[in-house]
Amino acid sequence: MFDEDTASRELGIELHAAADGRATAWMTITRSMVNGHGIAHGGYVFLLADIAFACACNSHGPVTVAAGAEIDFVAPAHEGDRLHAEATERTRYGRSGIYDITVRREHDAAVIAEFRGRSRTIDGRTRTGA
Repeated sequence: MFDEDTASRELGIELHAAADGRATAWMTITRSMVNGHGIAHGGYVFLLADIAFACACNSHGPVTVAAGAEIDFVAPAHEGDRLHAEATERTRYGRSGIYDITVRREHDAAVIAEFRGRSRTIDGRTRTGA
């Protein structure tokens, strides 16, 4: 799935691992990702968390999509910061799942955001890879 994700690739997002309901991804905040306040635009932070979420919930094999998500921004990120998103499956039940994703700044491990995603597996379709 990630290999075919043009948006992530063009933003420089790197997938480190995705297996067994977990995933980790990295992204460096570039100048074009900074808003008028001089901090990373929340949409890019959300996007990184969402990619880790997608890779974690698709790591089981069947095609799985987001049913909903929310994010709490905890601290700002700035141009040049390398962000790390770690997704962890909390529970899966039937075709639904809940995943928690923490986004941290790499150099000091400060929490930038906490994201919770809810997934839904699509009937019977599978895709190879994470």
